[in-house]
Amino acid sequence: MSAERLQKIISSAGLASRRQAEEWILAGRVAVNGEVVRELGSRADWETDRIEVDGQLLQRAGLVYYLLNKPYGVITSLQDPQGRKTVAELAAAAGVHDRVYPVGRLDYDTEGLLLLTNDGELTQGLSHPRFEVEKEYEVDVEERPMPELLKRLEAGVSLADGMTAPARTFPPVIAENGFWRFRIIIHEGRNRQVRRMSEAVGLTARRLKRIRYGFLTLSGLKAGELRSLEPAEVQRLKELVGKK
Repeated sequence: MSAERLQKIISSAGLASRRQAEEWILAGRVAVNGEVVRELGSRADWETDRIEVDGQLLQRAGLVYYLLNKPYGVITSLQDPQGRKTVAELAAAAGVHDRVYPVGRLDYDTEGLLLLTNDGELTQGLSHPRFEVEKEYEVDVEERPMPELLKRLEAGVSLADGMTAPARTFPPVIAENGFWRFRIIIHEGRNRQVRRMSEAVGLTARRLKRIRYGFLTLSGLKAGELRSLEPAEVQRLKELVGKK
């Protein structure tokens, strides 16, 4: 096996995301053949080199993939210093014993579809903006989303971190909770993006739920439930980001 970047090896082992692995390297937590490595460009060969993280030998992990229907009031993190429930706790309660990481994030007060995996390479690809993986949301707002407001969302709106890319929207309906509900499809992944886009055109979002990620839907999963992805679904995700 040829030498690869250390952060890629650690990520593919399912121990951390590639970004987190880079932080570990810079912090001096990674050693190769007994020597601490702090350079992000460093390479190693998993077949011939001894790679350690915090003194523990790096082991290959079987790759796992889950789809979670994240409930409201759960944080997209492995742990929370404030003691809030995390997606890692939900996964463990559902019988997931592997250390898995979320692909992207859903805010504490956002519900819906979230992928969990220990496949760092796939996570890296799905999170990269150039692949433009679609995310579809239901947005419940107080005000009636008039056609001109939805057209502004579709054209892109100016936020503090720049203009948003064009989006797609669908006509609103009255939801069971009494709010106006419309659907929006975006392919970016900025922090609280849909809420901020709504606010930018004068709409107050009261509920937000991701109902689709690429070709994946919640497919009847109740809040808090998860399921394993089928091999064909994993393959399609890899194809979305140019991997085989």
